Order: sequence, then structure tokens, then C-alpha cells
Amino acid sequence: MTVLAGIGFTAPWVLLGLLTLPILWLVLRAVPPAPIRRMFPAVTLLLGLKDDESVSDRTPWWLLLLRMLAAAAIIIGLAGPVLNPSRDQVGSGPLLLVLDASWAGASGWPSLQDQLDTQLTEAGRAGRTVALLNLTEPEAPVFQAAEAWRGRLPGVTPMPWQPTQLQMDQVLDMLDQLDGGFDTYWFSDGLEFAGRETVLAALQSRGEVTVYQSGSPVYAILPAAYQDGVIQLTAQRATAGPENILTILAQGRDPAGAMRVLQSANIVFAEGETLAQVELALPSELRARITRFEIQGQRSAGAVTLTDDSLRRREVALLAGSLNREGLELLSPLHYLTQVLVPTADFVEGGLMDVLPANPDVIVLADVAKLAEAEQLAVTEWVEQGGLLLRFAGPRMAASDLGRDVEDTLLPVRLRSGGRSVGGAMSWGEAKGLAPFPETSPFYGLRVPSDVSVTTQVMAQPDPNLADRVIASLSDGTPLVTRKALGLGQVVLFHVTADAEWSSLPLSGLFVEMLDRLAVASAAKSREESQLQGTTWEPLQVMDGFGGLSDADNLAGVDGVDLAAGAIGPELRPGLYESGKQKLALNVLDADSVLMPAVWPSDVPIKGQEISAETPIGGILLSLALILLTVDVIASLLLSGRLGLARAAAMALGALLIAPDLQAQTSKETDFALMATQELVLAHVMTGNAQVDDIAGAGMRGLAQTLFFRTSVEPAEPIGVDLERDELAFFPLLYWPITPEQPQPSDEAYAKLNAYLRSGGMILFDTRDADVARFGAASPNGRKLQQLAAPLNIPSLEPVPDDHVLTRAFYLLQDFPGRYAGTEIWVEAAPPDAEQIDGMPFRNLNDNVTPVVIGGNDWAGAWAVDRNGQALLPVGRGYAGERQRELANRFGVNLVMHVLTGNYKSDQVHVPALLDRLGQ
Repeated sequence: MTVLAGIGFTAPWVLLGLLTLPILWLVLRAVPPAPIRRMFPAVTLLLGLKDDESVSDRTPWWLLLLRMLAAAAIIIGLAGPVLNPSRDQVGSGPLLLVLDASWAGASGWPSLQDQLDTQLTEAGRAGRTVALLNLTEPEAPVFQAAEAWRGRLPGVTPMPWQPTQLQMDQVLDMLDQLDGGFDTYWFSDGLEFAGRETVLAALQSRGEVTVYQSGSPVYAILPAAYQDGVIQLTAQRATAGPENILTILAQGRDPAGAMRVLQSANIVFAEGETLAQVELALPSELRARITRFEIQGQRSAGAVTLTDDSLRRREVALLAGSLNREGLELLSPLHYLTQVLVPTADFVEGGLMDVLPANPDVIVLADVAKLAEAEQLAVTEWVEQGGLLLRFAGPRMAASDLGRDVEDTLLPVRLRSGGRSVGGAMSWGEAKGLAPFPETSPFYGLRVPSDVSVTTQVMAQPDPNLADRVIASLSDGTPLVTRKALGLGQVVLFHVTADAEWSSLPLSGLFVEMLDRLAVASAAKSREESQLQGTTWEPLQVMDGFGGLSDADNLAGVDGVDLAAGAIGPELRPGLYESGKQKLALNVLDADSVLMPAVWPSDVPIKGQEISAETPIGGILLSLALILLTVDVIASLLLSGRLGLARAAAMALGALLIAPDLQAQTSKETDFALMATQELVLAHVMTGNAQVDDIAGAGMRGLAQTLFFRTSVEPAEPIGVDLERDELAFFPLLYWPITPEQPQPSDEAYAKLNAYLRSGGMILFDTRDADVARFGAASPNGRKLQQLAAPLNIPSLEPVPDDHVLTRAFYLLQDFPGRYAGTEIWVEAAPPDAEQIDGMPFRNLNDNVTPVVIGGNDWAGAWAVDRNGQALLPVGRGYAGERQRELANRFGVNLVMHVLTGNYKSDQVHVPALLDRLGQ
């Protein structure tokens, strides 16, 4: 590109045509030639006569100037003028574009794609071949024409890991196989990773290397930890900077099963610090619903941390030594335990040998002294595999010889015979209170109420390891709660009963908090390699580079040792894994991860990724030339007398007036009505976002073409509808894409919309956010949809049932994908009295067409085609992507057929009965 006077020209040699303008001026001045004046005596007879037509003897100078300007505009417009052209020095020879393409660059991915598009444009103008090298998914670079890469850019996405050492070794092997030299543009995400220096040295040996790196900070969140009764969240940033406040969102399912933001908290980075922490104190029920924490406004996998069993409901088995207490519930040793654990746990019922195969998280034995040998062995094996055995003392345990001479496997300490009580042989003068909990205790930090007292307990035998196993004691130092580790699990003993017979502890709020601490500790599965050895974990959901989750499909299981190592990469994707009833969240960062900024050598130039948009003005100049030529024609007719002065003035005045009068407005409305009713027309709602409206129009065009080729429906060119101005009754279907910034319609517009829905029209609401949020109203688009739809008279909705007409209106469908798949779509709920016909696979539904269809799969993006019928936006990859686009087109066909024909497919169930009545 050549830059002249601040304007770039893609074809500067066309400007040589400006040199012909003086010649053109002379030619126009010479044609037509000036007439020769001769005196003729008889001309006096013509004096006083007036000729209606006149011809100028010479072209006026202003008309010549007008033609010169039109010619100049054409020449300059064909030269490809560009305002604000890129001033980067364009090299020559092959160019390699290297992308980190990790989660650290996901938040700024749109700007990176714009930068790549700009570089490809510049390379194409310079005639340079280009190759693309993705470090997180390396493939052998192939140098091609720059234009060949432009259509493949949308398919390049960031991965939820950083380039690994193995991938860097693969990149070095690929570079060794390339012949010749080339320049390199390295688009860095700003983080350091292993092997980067080696690859940089290899690229510098082939040519110049320029680094493009955004100055935006990289934020990440570490896995959530539950300690001291609160959830501890830690966030990091790669580089220290000024004080900054971020918002952490806790997301999970509400009681209705919908994903929502359950809690939020601000986290503060102090000036000069790279770490920030915040604590969340949540009720057990709410904490168990949380599925993920994320940093608001950061669209990357590193800004998301998934939760696993550590915050969810536990499975608890309760067993007591005395089961018959004359039916008095308050005297049952299990009563208080049941009341405490109901909000946070699910109960496994049955005998001890019956509940062990269910593998509960916690087994509670209340005053159970002796276990059969088989039970002893089975419970021991269960604890060693990670279970928590929680035992309570009582009269049976105090009277038995359990753990007297030698330590019982299922007791944390040896016990003395009998017990200690107020007024007994080993008596206190008065009931004892609790001592503050030590720092090594899981109960540390809990406030000890003054009204909690103990009157009776079983005593622990003094042992060298007794002090290490005491986690709660009385005010005089007597052990109250003891604990020991057994394999992967632990055994905990309360030296008092589980009811209020020996102490007032079960009646206090402290008892609830103590059991809650222990239940959480039981479910926190360790990730040590030795503890996960021999296990296999199946992936349930995996995370992409933007932090979104998708089904793992057919991904292979992962060995427990590899899962414990946590080496995130192509072979071990972050996500949620399951083994039996246990679930583990593998996040992008672990508790020990530290973000390190990338440091480049001084001889490598570093540029920002900010770009200034170029503005081609060739079309504007060519349009200006057409306007000037039109004025030239009018002026020529005027000078020749073929156009009256009054008529010319009226035409000029009409062209200059901007505000149309009522008659013009009426004509425009008439034209709109004719255009919308001459043929079937599909319409979309104008949002004010030019890009979204263009895609919506292209999507309606693609759906119309699909209908034309596959059905008897032949729609015309789609129309964009302004809700404030246009009539809606002409259209059977309105596609309404949702953007967070679109304005709220007026009351008059809502009146038209409600009338449209009552008259049988359908609106397809598309939030287009299934790839980002997948959480409905938790996303900005979802919240905007709630605002827009609130004034509409929308009936009760439900997810599309299997027997809905949309599943068989034209094609037989089970899923309704667009560019994205996996989210539910909502339609009008079926009548409560709808019944299934005998022998038929679906219910007898009414004849109404659902007035609204709501989803977020970006259907217009999947339908969108250009004027030549080529798809505009990518859908997935390879055959799977084309199959998804085909299903999206089929859904569009079913949707239009449902709008035009109603539930005629359901009516077919009555055909046999009608034929039988007619005797046929």
C-alpha cells in the first residue's frame, strides 16, 4: 500500500489517470465547435421570434469543472483509497504467524482475530505467502496465499491450557523441516511457559521476529478451598499494578434446577500485589449447590474454577446401638443427629452390612460397642478407602471392654472402663464446660458457648499419641473428641452421647457447626498420586479456552495417577471427572500455580495488539462521481432547453429536502406493505447492532433458500423490521436476536407485538450465548431477554417435549442446534389435560401454534449465507460441524412448517377414526 498525504492507495498506478484530465478539458472545450457568425440580410425578418429550443455555443466552465470532478472521483476511487492506513513497515518473503492461543488470551480473542485479519490483509497486498502455527495445537506450517487463511480464522480458538514442553518439542521438529527463511509475527498471550526461549531462538535463526502482546492484565482464579467454615477464594494477576477490584461470581442451580448466580463477592488486588483473597461464608444448603466460581468480565478458562464433592451434599448412614426407646423420638440417640444433618446430607438407610455397598461418605455409630468380625473388617476397609467413621459414646460403650487393653482399630484412642460423671466414682464436683479449640483442630475458630456443659463421658487412657489425637477437650483438659487417620479415611469419637443424656452439646448450635466441619472433611478427596493409584476417572464435562463447559462425549477415561499429576494439556483436559460416586474437578490452575509474565530479549521488538481500523473510501468516491454525472445530465438538458426551468427547480428542491411529507410517508408504508405481502417473507427484528442485524438478515436469506429447494414454500427476500415503525401482521415468523445493548421498545411497539402474538404470529427469541454462558438469565443476553419479554403476553413455557410437533413438522428431530448445541429451547406448555392416544407415540395436543420459541443456539449464524449461497460463519469442525449445520437447517424448516400449518401432524392421529366412521 502506498500512502500519499495520509491516505493509502491499494492501486496507486491508477492515479496516473489524473494526468489525462487536462487533455479531457481541452477535448470538452473543443466539442462542439463554436459557430461562425455571418450577416444575412433576410435575418431581419426573424426579429422578435422566440425559439423554444436553444443550443449553447460553448460548454460553460462550471459544467466542465463538474465533469472534471466526476472523472477525478472515478480515477481516485478506482485507485483504492484507504483512510487511516496501517503504517507498519511491510516486508517481503514468507511470513509465519505464531499464536500462543492459550486460555490467557481468550478474553481478548476478538481483538486478536482483528489483528490477524489486518496482518493477512497487509501480507496479501504485499504478495507474501503466510503460514499459521498454533502452539497449543501445533501442526506443520504450510505457506499459502494470505487470502486462503482468512476464511479459516474463525476456526482458530484458544485452548484451556498453555503450550506444554512436549508441544514445544514438536514445534522445533516442524521448524527443522521447513526450507528457507521467513519472518515471524508472534502473538503472545503475555505468560511465560516452558520451551518458549528455545522456539524463539529457532525462529530468529530463520528471520526477523516481531512480538505482538496485549497490555491487558491476565487474571486467574485458583481452586476454591473450604477451611474454618468459609470458602476461601484466591485470584492472581500476572503482573503487579495499581489497586484493582474484581467481582467473583458463585454460580449453581437454584431449587428449580436453573443455573443462576447464587452469590458474589468483591476481591481486591492491593497496589503492587499479584495475589488477592476473599472469603465466602454460605449456608451448607447454598454451598452444596455451587458448581463453579468465575471472575466477572473475564472470559477465559483460567478465570473459572469448578467445584466437586467438597461443597456438595454428603451421603450419611446413621446406626444406633439401641433402636427401641419405647417410640419416644426425643430420646432416640439418632434424633438430634438427623435434625442436624437433614439440610446438608442424604441418608442411607439399612443395616451396617447393607449400607456399606452404597459407599456413603460418613457412617455414624451412636453407642455401638461391639461389631461382628465381618462387620469390623468391612468397616475398616471402607474407612481405609476414604470414609469417615463418626462414633458417639453411651452406656453400652462405657459398660463394654472395648479398647481397654489394646487400641481398637475403629477407635481413635484406648478407653478406661466405666466413665466419669457428676457424683460418680470418678466424679466432678460440677459439670464441665468446653475449652477453646486448638489451632490443629478442625473446629478451630468456632465460638464455644458458655451454656454447653458435660455431665458424663467415657475417659481416654493416657498414651504417648493421645495429645496428637485430641481435637476438642473440656475446660479441665479432659479429651472430649478424639480423631485418628486410618488409610485414606479417619475415625472420630465423641466421648459423650449423641443425645442430651450426657451433655447439652447436642442441643447447641455448636454441635451443628462441629458436625458440618467433620462432614466437609470427609468429602474432601485427596489428589495424592499414591491415594488415586489404581483408579480410573471418566470425564463428564470438559472446559474450552473461554471457560465454557461441554459434554465429554467419547473421551477416554483417565488413570488416577495422571489425574493426580494434573498436567493440563491435549491428553488431559480441564473439567469434571467421575469415579464411582466420587467427582473431582480438574481446573486450569492448581493451588500452587503462579502466573509469570513473559519476558522477551531486548533485540525482539514488542508491539501492542491494538489496531486502528482502516476505512476504504473508494465506494464513496465512485458514488460521488455518479451523483456529479447525474447533475451533469440535468444541467445539460436544462442548457439545451429540453428541461423547463420550473421543472428543474422542483426536482432539485425535492432532492434537497430531507424531511418527507405525509404523502411520501404514506407511499413508503404502501411500498412496505406490498413488498411484505406479494410473497411469503421471513423477517427479523432490527437490534441497532449492524453486525448482528447483517447476520440475522443473512440467516433469514439462508433459511429462505433452504425452504425454496426442499419444500413447496418459496419465500421472497427477507426484511428487517423496525418495531417502532413497521407493521408486523404481514409476517408469520419474526426472528429476534438479543443483544445486551439494544433499546427497550416503546409501549406502542409492545401493543403491536402483543396483537401480533394474539393473531397467530410467532417470535423466535435467540440469546446467541450458548457458547459462553449456557446459564440462561445469568448471562447479559439472558437478562436482557427477561427485560424485553416482561411486557409481552407470553403463556406458560416448557422445554420442547419429545412429542411436540416441532420434532416432526417436516423432519424427524431430537435436537435443535444452531451454531451451538446442547441448550434447551422453550415453547408453549402443553394443556394439562393433554392425553396420549392409544397406539400413538404422542399426545392429543391442541391446534395452537406456540407464540414464542426461546433458545440461545444462534440459529441465524448457522443459516447465514452470502448472495452466492456460501455459508458465512463456521459451525463446528469437519463432518460433525456440517452435520450440525444440516440439523440447524432442518430445525428452521420444521419451525416454518409449524408456523404455516399448525399441529397438522398431531391431527393425523384422527385419520383412522374418521375413515372408520366413513366406512372406508
